[in-house]
Amino acid sequence: MSAQRLLRTRCFPRLPAAMLRRYSLDASNPLLRTQGYVNGRWLSAASDFPVVDPATGDEIARVSNCGPAEAKQAVDAAYEAFHSWKRNSAKERSVVLRKWFDLMMLYKEELAQIITYECGKPMSESLGEVAYSASFLEWFSEEARRVYGDFVPSPAKDRKILLLKQPVGVASIITPVSSQSKAGPTRVLQNSPPSKLLTVLLKMAADTVKKASMELGGHAPFIVFDSADVDQAVSGAMASKFRNCGQVRSWLWTRPRGAVKQPSSGPRRRACAPTGFWCRVESTMASWTNWAERWTPSSGWVTGQSPGRPRGPLINTRAAEKVVKQIADAVSRGATVLKGGKRLEGSFMEPTLLSDVTTEMICTKEETFGPLLPVIRFNTEEEALAIANASNVGLAGYFFSQDVSQIWRVMEALEVGMVGVNEGLLSTPEAAFGGVKQSGLGVEGSKYGIDEYLEVKYMCFGGLKP
Repeated sequence: MSAQRLLRTRCFPRLPAAMLRRYSLDASNPLLRTQGYVNGRWLSAASDFPVVDPATGDEIARVSNCGPAEAKQAVDAAYEAFHSWKRNSAKERSVVLRKWFDLMMLYKEELAQIITYECGKPMSESLGEVAYSASFLEWFSEEARRVYGDFVPSPAKDRKILLLKQPVGVASIITPVSSQSKAGPTRVLQNSPPSKLLTVLLKMAADTVKKASMELGGHAPFIVFDSADVDQAVSGAMASKFRNCGQVRSWLWTRPRGAVKQPSSGPRRRACAPTGFWCRVESTMASWTNWAERWTPSSGWVTGQSPGRPRGPLINTRAAEKVVKQIADAVSRGATVLKGGKRLEGSFMEPTLLSDVTTEMICTKEETFGPLLPVIRFNTEEEALAIANASNVGLAGYFFSQDVSQIWRVMEALEVGMVGVNEGLLSTPEAAFGGVKQSGLGVEGSKYGIDEYLEVKYMCFGGLKP
């Protein structure tokens, strides 16, 4: 396939002038592909579907709409390949993965460009996504050589006990793709469906006792306690929450509740529990509002290809409609819009900061996947934990505190799979990524991530002469 160049003109006249310009998606062969890849060949399906640039609504490509027949071909091909791939040594698999990593980094600009035009991400974030994805290939290319079994002391003198680790077989990987082929499974890759459909797949896997590892969503609490450095907390949360236009696992902001009072003696203090401590809530909200200024349309809400620090669109208009619905519900129940709150043209949405939020509002119960930041105030540590743990999901949780005892208490009490303490960005291939409750099963990353793709085989070697 020769190089493809797709030209479009920005089509939303009421957006900022910086967005109304021509651009091109120029990705050379073989990175821009519109067919399925099965058994070493690019195959077309009987039908196709459009890929739309969320910034303009324009169609940028049509991709093969692979169905059950193509899926079976892919599984059959992967099964055949598995019998040779599993016989490769750990070092040989390591070399292949390392080469994959090197190629991704070599073509990171081209890959990032495709991500930006397909998903609307700013180029800076798309480049970061490529680097982050590739880091798993790098990490597991090294871990591939460290899949150790065990030699277990036997209770009997005439036998030896060995525990071997072997690949599970063909794995169906729903993208985003982690780099688990180092263990030995061959893979069938598919576009990611919504979390509700993944639960249906989980039920189907149970019918034939298929092993499953799934990340099914989250609703992460972000708690700022009285001892926290508020500017540090606000800075980390704003930057992290609004990356990818807020299309990250929804965050629930909580903050000590109370009126601003002047104590009879001594300086005013921020606190969240005992009577007599003092809480400067207004000054804290002012800090949040000032930080929110950085994310308004006048300071960079333009297309992903624009220079500077742009904020792109949501993935589609339905995503923007969901944010608008949650804002309207919150306002109808007493919330106050401190910043933003308006939908722009197409899939663009102003970053929004809400105060006076309560747990009855939809935005505290459902994932938003958009630039909406709700703030709930609380009185005590116990109340904050009760709010955070009331969710039926538990992917990640974040809190800011300088109280060492509190840090240990809250870290252990949060019902989540990952905890960020004074840190809003957690993900790294060296650590285990996974959740509890209905956030899914298993983990990816770390030395434990590879176990999802391995079976343990017990071998008893008997008849030995003592």
